[in-house]
Amino acid sequence: MKTKKKIVTLLVAMTFLVIVISGLLAFFRPFSILVTGLHALMGFVFIFLIFFHVKQNFKGMKKSLEISLALYCFLGTALLTGLFLWQPQPIKRILGLSHNVGAALDRFQMKENGMVYNYTPVENFKFKLEVRAGENYDTVTPPEIAIWLENQSSYHIKTLYTSQSKKDLPYWAWKVEEYEKAKVESEKKSISDKELDAITAATPNSSFDPKDYILPERNSEPFYLLIEVNQKNDQNESYADQPSVLYKVEIDNKFPKAFQVLDIIGYSKFDPEDKAWNAYYPDGSLTTALKLIDSALLTIDRK
Repeated sequence: MKTKKKIVTLLVAMTFLVIVISGLLAFFRPFSILVTGLHALMGFVFIFLIFFHVKQNFKGMKKSLEISLALYCFLGTALLTGLFLWQPQPIKRILGLSHNVGAALDRFQMKENGMVYNYTPVENFKFKLEVRAGENYDTVTPPEIAIWLENQSSYHIKTLYTSQSKKDLPYWAWKVEEYEKAKVESEKKSISDKELDAITAATPNSSFDPKDYILPERNSEPFYLLIEVNQKNDQNESYADQPSVLYKVEIDNKFPKAFQVLDIIGYSKFDPEDKAWNAYYPDGSLTTALKLIDSALLTIDRK
């Protein structure tokens, strides 16, 4: 009996550790379906283990239980729950530190006929991206995909969604890498110069805050939404595995449009001279890769 109690206690502790780590990753890293799934599923395992833990230690817990203390704990928990649901400005500032806008604001759904992605940076500005599957879209093993935003200078400013395969999404991965390098260099410059620089400057194209680019009231310049899509092991006569294909649309809040269709801008290819990934306009070497997506429609709701 004591061995069972020890096993349950250790499992509770270890499961709790996984939940804590996955929760931190979900907060400080961009959205990942793997991390979110791990956090949710381990939460169910944790509930199951807590049930057994309470069952095995119920007598001891019952003896130490005080009704008044339990009532205070319940009221405190209810107060915190209501506070987090209400989300006053201090709570919103804390949530603003997250690189993941959360399940309520950032939703990705895979369907048989494609995928739907919803992004709500603020309540009065909502994105909905609907990607309709093409004839070569594999519903069993869907293609790798990345969705991100770029500023007017074509610099990455925020990854909205990625299936986490950087190897199969090289153009997006390179954009993120360059963004991280620029951010680190800017932070070093800020420390050494002790004056305002790219991170805190008012000029939109030098800011690392995505809200400076996408919110209508904070920016007058257009920005871009891009998609990179790649089906693994998609071979043809020209390639053992065809490169990823890129789609893009310009969003201009000065001249708002409710519906916009993403256009294909090319396929990813590394340029050894520039040491950079570029988008090359599709030629005859691409076949089935061009038929992964039938269409991509962006809907923006500005209230």
